[in-house]
Amino acid sequence: MMRKWVLAVLAIVVLAGAGWFASLDRETRGLLATLPTNADVLSWSQPQRDAGFRAMDRMPVLAASRKVAPSDRPLDLPAGRELVIPGIEDYARSQNLAGLVILQDGKVRHERYGLDFDAEGRWTSFSVAKSFTSTLVGAAVKDGSIKSLDDPVSRYIPDLQGSAYDDVSVRQLLMMSSGVAWNEDYEDPNADVARFNVVAPDAGMDATVSYMRKLKRAHPPGTVWHYNTGETNLIGVLVSSATGKPLARYLEEKIWQPAGMAAEATWLLGKTGHEVAGCCLQAATRDFARMGQFVLAGGAGVVPDGWFAAATTKQIDIGRPGRGYGYQWWTYDDGTVAARGIFGQGIFIDPKRRLVIASNANWSRATQGPENEAREAFYRQVQAMIDAEG
Repeated sequence: MMRKWVLAVLAIVVLAGAGWFASLDRETRGLLATLPTNADVLSWSQPQRDAGFRAMDRMPVLAASRKVAPSDRPLDLPAGRELVIPGIEDYARSQNLAGLVILQDGKVRHERYGLDFDAEGRWTSFSVAKSFTSTLVGAAVKDGSIKSLDDPVSRYIPDLQGSAYDDVSVRQLLMMSSGVAWNEDYEDPNADVARFNVVAPDAGMDATVSYMRKLKRAHPPGTVWHYNTGETNLIGVLVSSATGKPLARYLEEKIWQPAGMAAEATWLLGKTGHEVAGCCLQAATRDFARMGQFVLAGGAGVVPDGWFAAATTKQIDIGRPGRGYGYQWWTYDDGTVAARGIFGQGIFIDPKRRLVIASNANWSRATQGPENEAREAFYRQVQAMIDAEG
């Protein structure tokens, strides 16, 4: 997923320079010596991805980022009874696993790391960030900054007035059902996903808005689901516009602090200085797991009552039996839900079993390899083990 889009987004701001490099600590300088020198993530070799995915906010060829401060009251994750998982070593090896944290009832049942990564490091999220972004919409509704999900998107992004988004609601944007024409073919150099972050924006306008406002309509709003990374970036602009705050700062205020995140995070920026809302949130694996706990707890007063019940329930059909899409969450008909990013990033949440599985990896391919189905089977294996405990 996201070949051309990742290239465009991550090549935006160059930070190279002798003074910058000299200012880094010895560990970071040593790591950077092993990293690729081009910004096309999907052209990197497996060893380059092993090194790069843990350092995307420190790489000279990638974009600038904003920091997200950890909570002064981190959520404790006490050790629970160890879940001894048959075949886990083979699974970790086949997934090229960097980090795995399994929580049940808020306790760590299993935790492991690989690829010389550890609990202190930050791994990039890719599209797992989409689910964080949608949660910030909920926070903005709770705050009153967004009056209703049924408001037109152009109410909060005036530069979209007169475009195909005039008739699109915030809710439809969250569901990826705007009906606006969009090509997300990552192998097509002329696809929207390849072009929208490299086309020069209109003067004084956010780059995402500048591109998206020129798109045409393909379907009536709310009728057809179509995956569109550009629209998640648009959601990020909407939240920032409604709240008057940078997205990373609002994330810090509404999720990182209330959820008790223990480590600093970073969020990569696009060419006009806005966080790339559909991608590129760097965080510790335990903090990705804490996000799952935050969802299970209902959002700790940060989002409206019932927000996650709606956000993590199928709102629209995606053409796959037993699956659906909520508000930037992938849903299962059994009540479980997941956030997903290319190359094996994920947060799986099972409310019935009070189970969270956070994983970071470096799969052999972005989405098309065998690892995805193997991870689905792993989720079911863990669920079966929990059930067997009675």
